[in-house]
Formats: sequence, structure tokens, C-alpha cells
Amino acid sequence: MFDAAKLKAIVGEDWVVTDRSQMERYLVDETYTGLIMQPADDVIVVKPVNAEEISRIMKLANEDGFFVYPRGGGTGVCAGAIPTRSGVVLSLERLDKVLEVDRENLMAVAEAGVTLAQLLEAVEAEDLLFPPHPGDEGAQVGGMVACNAGGTRAVKYGVVRNYVKGLEVVLPTGEVVVMGGKLLKNNTGLDLMHLLIDSEGILGIITKVIFRLYPKFAGPATLVVSFDDRHSAIRSVPRILQSGVIPMAIEYVDRELMEDTARYLGTNWPVTKGNAHLIVIVTGTTEDDVYEQCQTVSDVCESNGAVDTLIAESREEQAHILHIRSEESMTYKAELAEILDVTVPPATVGDMMDAVEKLASHYATKIPMVAHAGDGNFHPHLMAELKERGLDKEVKRRIYAKAIELGGVISGEHGIGKTRLGEIDMCLDAKSLELMRGLKQLFDPNGVLSPDSAIR
Repeated sequence: MFDAAKLKAIVGEDWVVTDRSQMERYLVDETYTGLIMQPADDVIVVKPVNAEEISRIMKLANEDGFFVYPRGGGTGVCAGAIPTRSGVVLSLERLDKVLEVDRENLMAVAEAGVTLAQLLEAVEAEDLLFPPHPGDEGAQVGGMVACNAGGTRAVKYGVVRNYVKGLEVVLPTGEVVVMGGKLLKNNTGLDLMHLLIDSEGILGIITKVIFRLYPKFAGPATLVVSFDDRHSAIRSVPRILQSGVIPMAIEYVDRELMEDTARYLGTNWPVTKGNAHLIVIVTGTTEDDVYEQCQTVSDVCESNGAVDTLIAESREEQAHILHIRSEESMTYKAELAEILDVTVPPATVGDMMDAVEKLASHYATKIPMVAHAGDGNFHPHLMAELKERGLDKEVKRRIYAKAIELGGVISGEHGIGKTRLGEIDMCLDAKSLELMRGLKQLFDPNGVLSPDSAIR
């Protein structure tokens, strides 16, 4: 059991929170309404300032036998950071320094509690680019790495894993280890660093990250391409990629959902033609390069049945479109049980959407859908009324089964956390799960770090 006095001796009295009324925001995250989990009653929050203090906390956890829940920005949606057992919430918010932006090596070094917004500001001040953008700029970089954050830009730039070159990590047993560095090549030993990436906080606490950077690109352009039907829109996606244009993002949205979202936000969706829309964001080395890519995308889509193309060039127009797209989940928030996160091979997104539409009809419900169409990541929205009818788990498993049938998985970017543990064995074989449990046991022999999360 944890002893608050011992923890105060490590981090200082001001950095241990024992008053429940002062820790409420540390006990929740962005987990969807239908999946919210009750935090344990006996919890305290501890705010260390460096890896050394975290090391001492973890050693104490092993000695006294209490659980530790590392917490970043609280932007996860799978309850991974929610302390469902008595223990210590370890907030990384004080590790908040961008230590270096190295222009010569095109690298940035940041502590784990640095937010995405802070990182982008520091990098852009040096006229450089950190390409991935997982969404919520309040996310902290340690959590982004631990969950291998994705986002809309993955089509061209990949996920966060592609940019991590070095880590400092406190292991569950308290040792501090350094992995990688400012290196583009490293074949020295087994790649433990990439094992920690996407480990969802169960194998170690990330305290420092080295990211690879790139030169800044020319200003992007955003196209909204309208189609009369979803099949024509989805069929255009591989044609765009085959044309030689690799957009930063290709998003599929239903016009009705975007119009509902715009109304919720008190604004208007700027596209009035077609029922199915692709939002395509292109970047290039020059303005001419961007224009040529826009023309190519427009031509490809027109040859596949597009009925209209809107090109937003100004920053304001683009921001308006992307704001509506990013807020779509808020439209049905009061009615929403869960947003799924299945990923299938990109060319099968249309088949996946057809299957979900049939399920919606079969169960007499609506399942709004959006997709990162360029990378196959697909988000069906399950409504609360399904949960009220006791059908949400059945529908979810049928959607998962279809995704797996198409060669996909149950999570592309959100992770497993605590909310998807019941379905993980649908797409992982028994031996793989056995190996994962063995790794957890090896890293965390006393099981003190992030219990009941990521693996069963």
C-alpha cells in the first residue's frame, strides 16, 4: 500500500495530491460515454519533476506493493490512464521542457510532459517541421509515443513511431535506461526502443524523446471532392495514390454528418453537391508543386465520377473545413456510446463501410461513419441506444469480425487500453498473447505498472 509521506519525501509535499476534490481531472480521460470506467476510491496523484524521482517512486512501488498509473495529457479514449485499482497516478506534467531543437541534425529533444502544441511551436520557430499530427494538441509527447499516435497525416508522413529516434525510459523496476539517439541508422542489439513505442505504458514510463524533424513544406491546400455515392469516392482513393500524388491526408466523410456538425458548431459546411465527400490535403516543395498536385487529384476524381471539387487555399478556408471535420464526434456526443477504430487494407474501406451499413439496417440503428480513407483507418460510431438495447457488444464484435475477415485489426490508432481487452483475442493468436504476457512479466515482474491494460 502506498504511503503518502514516503512519496512526499521523494517529490516534495507540494507535489502530492491527496484531496479528492483536487484530483478529479486526473481520474478521467476522453474515453467515450458508453465506456467510462469508475476510478478507485483510494488514489493519490504524484507529480515528479525528472526521471530520477520517477525511478525512486517505481522502486518504492515494488517495495511496498502499490500500483502506478502514468498519465500524460489525458487525451486517450480507451481508459488506459484511469486508475481502476487503488494506487498512485503519476502525472508527467512537470517534465515540460523542449530541451533542444537541433537544426544541424534535424532532431528535437523533449521531455515527456511537453504538449504537442509546445513541440510544434518550438520546432516551427526554427522553420522546421514535425510531420505527424495526432489531433489534440494537448496530448503530451510521452503519451503520443507510448500509444504510437496516428492521425490524419499518416497517409504521407506515417505515425509517430516513424519519427522516434531515441528514448529515456524508467522501467517498472526503477532502472533508468536510454535507447537510441540522434541516429538515422542503429543495428546495435535488439530494438527495445520500438518495443516501448506502442506499449501503452505497461513496459516503462517514457521520460524523454528524441524526434526526427524535416524542412518545412510549402503551405498546404485542401480539396473537398464531392461524389454522388460512397463507392465512387472510395474507389478514387487508390487511383489518387497510384497517380504519384501522396496527399498528407485523405479523409472520407458523409455530407449529412458534416452538415449536422456544422450546424452544431453554428456554421455552414461549404459544400452543397454530392452525398459523399473526400477531404484531400496536399503539400509540396513549392506553390506550383502544390497546384499541380491539386490538379492531378481533381482530374483523377473527375474521371471516377466526382461531381464537384472545392479547393481551399487560404489558411482560414482550410481551417474552417478541418475544424468541422475534427469536431464531428461532438455532434452526437450525448447519443454516443463508442467510436470504433478498426483498420483494414485501404482498398477494402468501401467493403467495410458496406458491411457496417448493412449491420445498421439489420439492427434498426444509425452508425455514422468517417474514415482516414488513405490509410484504411475507419471509425464507426455506435449510438447509446444500442447499449440501452443490450446490443452494443454484439454489433461491435460483428464489425470487428468483418474487419478481421478483410485482413484488418480492431485498433489502428486508439489502442487497446482497458476498454478493448475483451476483444483482443479476436485478432491475436494464443502464442502472440503468451509472448506479450511474457514480455510484461519480464519488464514488470511485480505487476505494479498500469495493471489491467493493453493485454489480458
